[in-house]
Amino acid sequence: MRLTYQTRGASIGTNNAAILAAVPTPRQKLKAALLTPGAKRVIAPLCLDPLAARLCESLGYQAGYLSGGALGYSLAVSEALLTLTELTNATAAITRRSDLPLIVDGGVGFGDPVHVTRAIWDFEAAGAAAIELEDQVAPKRVSHHRGIEHLIPSDEMVAKIKAAIAARRDPDFLIIARTGALRHEGFDAAIARLRAYHEAGADMLLVFPETDEQWRAVPRLLNAPLAAMVPVDSRAARQLTDGWPLIIDPFTGQVVAFGAMRAAYKRTAETGTSGRDLKELLAIYHELPGLAGLEALYDIERATTEPGT
Repeated sequence: MRLTYQTRGASIGTNNAAILAAVPTPRQKLKAALLTPGAKRVIAPLCLDPLAARLCESLGYQAGYLSGGALGYSLAVSEALLTLTELTNATAAITRRSDLPLIVDGGVGFGDPVHVTRAIWDFEAAGAAAIELEDQVAPKRVSHHRGIEHLIPSDEMVAKIKAAIAARRDPDFLIIARTGALRHEGFDAAIARLRAYHEAGADMLLVFPETDEQWRAVPRLLNAPLAAMVPVDSRAARQLTDGWPLIIDPFTGQVVAFGAMRAAYKRTAETGTSGRDLKELLAIYHELPGLAGLEALYDIERATTEPGT
Protein backbone atom coordinates (compact mmCIF):
# COMPACT_ATOMS: atom_id res chain seq x y z
CA MET A 1 0.00 0.00 0.00
CA ARG A 2 1.35 3.43 -0.93
CA LEU A 3 0.43 5.92 1.74
CA THR A 4 -0.66 9.45 0.99
CA TYR A 5 -0.08 12.23 3.45
CA GLN A 6 -1.11 15.80 4.12
CA THR A 7 1.18 18.79 3.74
CA ARG A 8 -0.67 21.90 4.89
CA GLY A 9 -3.86 21.77 2.84
CA ALA A 10 -3.22 19.34 -0.01
CA SER A 11 -3.21 15.55 -0.13
CA ILE A 12 -0.30 14.34 -2.24
CA GLY A 13 1.46 11.14 -3.18
CA THR A 14 5.06 10.46 -2.34
CA ASN A 15 6.09 10.51 -6.01
CA ASN A 16 4.40 13.74 -7.05
CA ALA A 17 7.36 16.08 -6.62
CA ALA A 18 7.18 17.23 -10.24
CA ILE A 19 3.53 18.21 -9.83
CA LEU A 20 4.32 20.09 -6.63
CA ALA A 21 7.14 21.96 -8.32
CA ALA A 22 4.65 23.37 -10.83
CA VAL A 23 2.27 24.64 -8.12
CA PRO A 24 2.86 28.29 -7.19
CA THR A 25 4.28 28.75 -3.73
CA PRO A 26 2.50 30.97 -1.19
CA ARG A 27 5.15 33.62 -1.85
CA GLN A 28 4.59 33.48 -5.59
CA LYS A 29 0.84 33.70 -5.13
CA LEU A 30 1.12 36.71 -2.85
CA LYS A 31 3.60 38.48 -5.10
CA ALA A 32 1.34 37.96 -8.12
CA ALA A 33 -1.72 39.12 -6.19
CA LEU A 34 -0.04 42.31 -4.95
CA LEU A 35 2.23 43.34 -7.80
CA THR A 36 0.21 42.39 -10.88
CA PRO A 37 -1.38 45.56 -12.34
CA GLY A 38 -5.15 45.52 -12.10
CA ALA A 39 -5.28 42.67 -9.59
CA LYS A 40 -8.03 42.64 -7.00
CA ARG A 41 -7.16 44.29 -3.69
CA VAL A 42 -5.82 41.86 -1.08
CA ILE A 43 -7.15 41.96 2.49
CA ALA A 44 -4.85 40.36 5.06
CA PRO A 45 -6.65 39.68 8.38
CA LEU A 46 -4.83 38.99 11.63
CA CYS A 47 -3.65 35.38 11.95
CA LEU A 48 -2.07 34.60 15.32
CA ASP A 49 -2.13 30.82 15.00
CA PRO A 50 -2.53 28.02 12.45
CA LEU A 51 -6.26 27.60 13.15
CA ALA A 52 -6.93 31.24 12.25
CA ALA A 53 -4.81 30.92 9.12
CA ARG A 54 -6.65 27.79 8.03
CA LEU A 55 -9.96 29.56 8.64
CA CYS A 56 -8.87 32.49 6.46
CA GLU A 57 -7.62 30.09 3.80
CA SER A 58 -10.96 28.25 3.79
CA LEU A 59 -12.81 31.56 3.40
CA GLY A 60 -10.81 32.52 0.33
CA TYR A 61 -8.46 35.17 1.73
CA GLN A 62 -5.25 35.64 -0.23
CA ALA A 63 -3.05 36.53 2.74
CA GLY A 64 -2.87 36.73 6.51
CA TYR A 65 -0.93 38.99 8.87
CA LEU A 66 1.04 38.00 11.95
CA SER A 67 1.06 41.18 14.03
CA GLY A 68 3.81 41.78 16.56
CA GLY A 69 1.45 43.96 18.55
CA ALA A 70 -1.23 41.27 18.73
CA LEU A 71 1.28 38.53 19.55
CA GLY A 72 2.71 40.74 22.29
CA TYR A 73 -0.75 41.22 23.78
CA SER A 74 -1.45 37.47 23.63
CA LEU A 75 1.75 36.90 25.64
CA ALA A 76 0.87 39.81 27.96
CA VAL A 77 4.08 41.68 27.21
CA SER A 78 4.59 44.02 24.28
CA GLU A 79 5.66 43.82 20.68
CA ALA A 80 8.80 45.66 21.80
CA LEU A 81 9.75 42.75 24.07
CA LEU A 82 9.17 39.91 21.63
CA THR A 83 12.21 37.88 20.68
CA LEU A 84 13.12 36.84 17.16
CA THR A 85 12.63 33.22 18.24
CA GLU A 86 9.10 33.88 19.49
CA LEU A 87 8.09 35.51 16.21
CA THR A 88 9.74 32.95 13.96
CA ASN A 89 8.28 30.08 15.99
CA ALA A 90 4.81 31.58 15.57
CA THR A 91 5.49 32.05 11.85
CA ALA A 92 6.65 28.46 11.39
CA ALA A 93 3.68 27.07 13.32
CA ILE A 94 1.31 28.89 10.96
CA THR A 95 3.07 28.14 7.67
CA ARG A 96 3.59 24.49 8.66
CA ARG A 97 -0.17 23.93 8.69
CA SER A 98 -1.49 26.44 6.16
CA ASP A 99 -0.74 27.51 2.61
CA LEU A 100 -2.11 30.98 3.32
CA PRO A 101 0.62 33.50 2.37
CA LEU A 102 1.71 35.05 5.65
CA ILE A 103 2.89 38.65 6.02
CA VAL A 104 4.92 38.97 9.21
CA ASP A 105 5.43 42.09 11.30
CA GLY A 106 9.20 42.21 11.64
CA GLY A 107 9.09 45.40 13.69
CA VAL A 108 12.42 47.20 13.62
CA GLY A 109 14.26 44.14 12.38
CA PHE A 110 15.74 43.45 15.84
CA GLY A 111 18.54 45.96 15.42
CA ASP A 112 20.97 47.35 12.90
CA PRO A 113 21.60 45.93 9.38
CA VAL A 114 23.45 42.84 10.56
CA HIS A 115 20.58 41.96 12.93
CA VAL A 116 18.11 42.60 10.10
CA THR A 117 20.12 40.16 8.00
CA ARG A 118 19.71 37.41 10.61
CA ALA A 119 16.00 38.22 10.96
CA ILE A 120 15.45 37.87 7.21
CA TRP A 121 17.23 34.51 7.17
CA ASP A 122 15.03 33.22 9.98
CA PHE A 123 11.68 34.59 8.78
CA GLU A 124 12.30 33.29 5.29
CA ALA A 125 13.28 29.87 6.67
CA ALA A 126 10.12 29.90 8.82
CA GLY A 127 7.97 30.19 5.68
CA ALA A 128 6.88 33.83 5.73
CA ALA A 129 5.77 35.23 2.38
CA ALA A 130 6.60 38.83 3.27
CA ILE A 131 8.06 40.86 6.10
CA GLU A 132 7.20 44.38 7.19
CA LEU A 133 10.02 46.54 8.59
CA GLU A 134 9.55 49.96 10.17
CA ASP A 135 11.74 52.97 10.80
CA GLN A 136 11.51 53.28 14.59
CA VAL A 137 14.49 53.04 16.93
CA ALA A 138 15.91 49.67 17.90
CA PRO A 139 15.30 48.29 20.40
CA LYS A 140 11.69 49.28 19.99
CA ARG A 141 10.08 50.87 23.04
CA VAL A 142 6.97 49.70 24.84
CA SER A 143 5.70 53.30 24.90
CA HIS A 144 5.00 53.13 21.17
CA HIS A 145 1.67 51.62 22.29
CA ARG A 146 0.78 55.03 23.76
CA GLY A 147 1.91 56.99 20.75
CA ILE A 148 5.47 57.79 21.82
CA GLU A 149 7.61 56.90 18.83
CA HIS A 150 11.16 57.75 17.85
CA LEU A 151 12.24 57.44 14.22
CA ILE A 152 15.71 56.60 12.99
CA PRO A 153 17.27 58.77 10.26
CA SER A 154 16.20 57.89 6.75
CA ASP A 155 19.69 56.77 5.70
CA GLU A 156 19.81 54.25 8.57
CA MET A 157 16.52 52.73 7.43
CA VAL A 158 17.79 52.63 3.85
CA ALA A 159 20.81 50.63 5.06
CA LYS A 160 18.48 48.17 6.83
CA ILE A 161 16.33 47.76 3.72
CA LYS A 162 19.40 47.12 1.57
CA ALA A 163 20.59 44.52 4.08
CA ALA A 164 17.17 42.84 3.99
CA ILE A 165 17.19 42.71 0.19
CA ALA A 166 20.71 41.25 0.16
CA ALA A 167 19.85 38.68 2.83
CA ARG A 168 16.80 37.11 1.20
CA ARG A 169 17.38 33.94 -0.75
CA ASP A 170 14.00 33.80 -2.48
CA PRO A 171 13.25 36.79 -4.76
CA ASP A 172 9.53 36.16 -4.20
CA PHE A 173 9.92 36.96 -0.49
CA LEU A 174 8.58 40.52 -0.25
CA ILE A 175 10.08 43.36 1.79
CA ILE A 176 7.52 45.94 2.95
CA ALA A 177 8.98 49.21 4.28
CA ARG A 178 6.86 51.12 6.78
CA THR A 179 7.23 54.67 8.02
CA GLY A 180 5.70 56.52 10.94
CA ALA A 181 7.05 59.82 9.64
CA LEU A 182 3.73 61.28 8.57
CA ARG A 183 2.55 61.67 12.16
CA HIS A 184 5.89 62.83 13.53
CA GLU A 185 7.64 64.68 10.70
CA GLY A 186 4.85 65.67 8.34
CA PHE A 187 3.47 64.56 5.00
CA ASP A 188 6.33 65.75 2.78
CA ALA A 189 8.94 64.11 5.00
CA ALA A 190 7.02 60.83 4.92
CA ILE A 191 6.87 60.89 1.12
CA ALA A 192 10.61 61.62 0.93
CA ARG A 193 11.37 58.70 3.23
CA LEU A 194 9.19 56.31 1.27
CA ARG A 195 10.81 57.31 -2.01
CA ALA A 196 14.21 56.56 -0.50
CA TYR A 197 12.99 53.22 0.83
CA HIS A 198 11.62 52.22 -2.56
CA GLU A 199 14.85 53.23 -4.28
CA ALA A 200 16.69 51.07 -1.75
CA GLY A 201 14.75 48.05 -3.00
CA ALA A 202 11.63 47.75 -0.87
CA ASP A 203 8.90 45.90 -2.79
CA MET A 204 6.01 47.72 -1.09
CA LEU A 205 5.56 50.80 1.06
CA LEU A 206 3.34 51.20 4.13
CA VAL A 207 2.24 54.60 5.41
CA PHE A 208 -0.56 55.95 7.60
CA PRO A 209 -2.45 58.81 5.87
CA GLU A 210 -4.59 60.89 8.19
CA THR A 211 -6.99 62.64 5.80
CA ASP A 212 -8.96 61.77 2.68
CA GLU A 213 -6.73 64.12 0.71
CA GLN A 214 -3.62 62.26 1.86
CA TRP A 215 -5.13 58.89 0.98
CA ARG A 216 -5.67 60.16 -2.56
CA ALA A 217 -2.34 61.96 -2.82
CA VAL A 218 0.02 59.18 -1.74
CA PRO A 219 -0.55 56.94 -4.80
CA ARG A 220 -0.05 59.94 -7.09
CA LEU A 221 3.24 60.88 -5.46
CA LEU A 222 4.76 57.42 -5.12
CA ASN A 223 5.33 55.14 -8.08
CA ALA A 224 5.28 52.02 -5.91
CA PRO A 225 2.82 49.40 -4.61
CA LEU A 226 1.26 50.62 -1.37
CA ALA A 227 -0.03 48.91 1.75
CA ALA A 228 -2.56 50.34 4.18
CA MET A 229 -2.85 49.17 7.78
CA VAL A 230 -6.40 49.91 8.89
CA PRO A 231 -9.30 47.97 10.42
CA VAL A 232 -11.54 46.73 7.62
CA ASP A 233 -14.52 48.42 9.28
CA SER A 234 -12.87 51.83 9.30
CA ARG A 235 -13.95 54.68 7.08
CA ALA A 236 -10.49 54.75 5.53
CA ALA A 237 -10.74 51.12 4.43
CA ARG A 238 -14.15 51.69 2.87
CA GLN A 239 -13.03 54.76 0.95
CA LEU A 240 -9.59 53.67 -0.23
CA THR A 241 -8.86 54.79 -3.75
CA ASP A 242 -6.93 52.88 -6.40
CA GLY A 243 -3.23 52.42 -5.81
CA TRP A 244 -3.51 50.53 -2.51
CA PRO A 245 -3.30 46.83 -3.41
CA LEU A 246 -2.96 45.63 0.20
CA ILE A 247 -5.08 46.25 3.29
CA ILE A 248 -3.69 44.82 6.52
CA ASP A 249 -6.12 44.54 9.42
CA PRO A 250 -3.84 44.08 12.43
CA PHE A 251 -6.31 43.64 15.27
CA THR A 252 -9.98 43.04 14.42
CA GLY A 253 -9.75 39.25 14.87
CA GLN A 254 -8.10 39.50 18.28
CA VAL A 255 -10.43 42.22 19.54
CA VAL A 256 -13.59 40.42 18.42
CA ALA A 257 -12.42 37.10 19.87
CA PHE A 258 -11.35 38.69 23.17
CA GLY A 259 -14.62 40.61 23.44
CA ALA A 260 -16.67 37.44 22.92
CA MET A 261 -14.54 35.47 25.39
CA ARG A 262 -14.72 38.22 28.01
CA ALA A 263 -18.50 38.45 27.72
CA ALA A 264 -18.94 34.67 28.02
CA TYR A 265 -16.52 34.29 30.92
CA LYS A 266 -17.94 37.29 32.76
CA ARG A 267 -21.47 35.95 32.51
CA THR A 268 -20.31 32.50 33.58
CA ALA A 269 -18.56 33.95 36.64
CA GLU A 270 -21.69 35.91 37.58
CA THR A 271 -24.46 33.45 36.71
CA GLY A 272 -22.88 30.04 36.18
CA THR A 273 -23.73 29.98 32.47
CA SER A 274 -22.23 31.65 29.42
CA GLY A 275 -25.68 32.41 28.03
CA ARG A 276 -24.78 30.79 24.71
CA ASP A 277 -26.95 28.09 23.16
CA LEU A 278 -25.28 24.73 23.88
CA LYS A 279 -26.24 23.29 20.50
CA GLU A 280 -24.63 26.25 18.77
CA LEU A 281 -21.48 25.87 20.86
CA LEU A 282 -21.23 22.15 20.15
CA ALA A 283 -21.84 22.70 16.43
CA ILE A 284 -18.89 25.11 16.28
CA TYR A 285 -16.79 22.82 18.47
CA HIS A 286 -17.37 19.92 16.10
CA GLU A 287 -16.12 22.03 13.18
CA LEU A 288 -12.68 22.38 14.76
CA PRO A 289 -11.24 18.94 13.91
CA GLY A 290 -11.97 19.43 10.22
CA LEU A 291 -10.64 22.97 10.19
CA ALA A 292 -7.49 21.84 12.00
CA GLY A 293 -6.90 19.17 9.34
CA LEU A 294 -7.27 16.14 11.59
CA GLU A 295 -8.92 13.99 8.90
CA ALA A 296 -5.57 13.50 7.16
CA LEU A 297 -4.07 12.38 10.45
CA TYR A 298 -6.96 9.98 11.00
CA ASP A 299 -6.18 8.53 7.56
CA ILE A 300 -2.62 7.76 8.65
CA GLU A 301 -3.89 5.98 11.75
CA ARG A 302 -6.50 4.07 9.72
CA ALA A 303 -3.70 2.83 7.49
CA THR A 304 -1.41 1.95 10.41
CA THR A 305 -2.35 1.94 14.07
CA GLU A 306 -6.17 2.08 13.80
CA PRO A 307 -7.08 -0.23 10.88
CA GLY A 308 -10.76 -0.65 10.13
CA THR A 309 -11.90 2.46 12.01
